[in-house]
Amino acid sequence: MVIYCAGPIRGDTAFRKYHIEIINYVESEGHTALSEIDGQFTSHVKLNDNQIFKRDIKWIESSNIMIAEISGPSLGVGFEISYALFVKKIPVLALFNNEIENISAMITGCNSILLTIANYKNTEELKQIISTFILKVSGSE
Repeated sequence: MVIYCAGPIRGDTAFRKYHIEIINYVESEGHTALSEIDGQFTSHVKLNDNQIFKRDIKWIESSNIMIAEISGPSLGVGFEISYALFVKKIPVLALFNNEIENISAMITGCNSILLTIANYKNTEELKQIISTFILKVSGSE
């Protein structure tokens, strides 16, 4: 399965380690993770803003699902979630750390059946939520 793994790049990156954990876990389970960063946070070739936009839209278009780390506010991640839900119409798992008290009302108030929102307290719980989500959307549950 091809999975777009969204997370803040220029926004609040305080929870970046979990974004990287998502990417690493998706790949360890045999899926293709599309993300601006790899599991070691090695930036790819420097692109201008228009190139980044086109690349990320292309990645979302080629993905079966999206998993987004939303603990830190990011306009880009919000845009990508909206695009995935309402243009591409693919399932999205939005994950946030349980230390976070307020998630955007634009996410929590969204009633799309394609959106799943979950909070996690540690890496093991994060992996379990992802595994359950992938099984559910792939029809293997």
